[in-house]
Amino acid sequence: MRPGAGRALFAAVAGTLIEWYDYALYGTAAGLIIGPLFFAGMDSGASLAAFATFAVGFVARPLGGVLVGHLGDRYGRRPAMLLTVILMGVATVGIGLLPTYAAIGVAAPVFLVLLRLLQGMGAGAELAGAMTLVAEFARRGVVD
Repeated sequence: MRPGAGRALFAAVAGTLIEWYDYALYGTAAGLIIGPLFFAGMDSGASLAAFATFAVGFVARPLGGVLVGHLGDRYGRRPAMLLTVILMGVATVGIGLLPTYAAIGVAAPVFLVLLRLLQGMGAGAELAGAMTLVAEFARRGVVD
């Protein structure tokens, strides 16, 4: 193994696990909690709207991979990976602290969608960055 390959692999796996746990947690909450709290005025469409916000994160993933991938090429992998963790953490905490529809009205689902965009960008960027980081530390011929 190349020097630092074990640390790179551990960082890539740990970061991916943490970020996708956050991502999956939102999917579970979408079906149970998000619909009634953020789309209260939609009665029958609340669950559908909640799952649509889950889909927004998947739409944003490629954009996050491209943007943070460019930053990783320009400034290095470590700052780019740190940015993905911060992006995902800020979005996840923001969703947790977001006031509901009853408190701020239509602004709640708008902010929810914006935070889901950030969360999706963070998840997509982290996955792309982790794969790139591991590939850079792989032995020649293993990945070819």
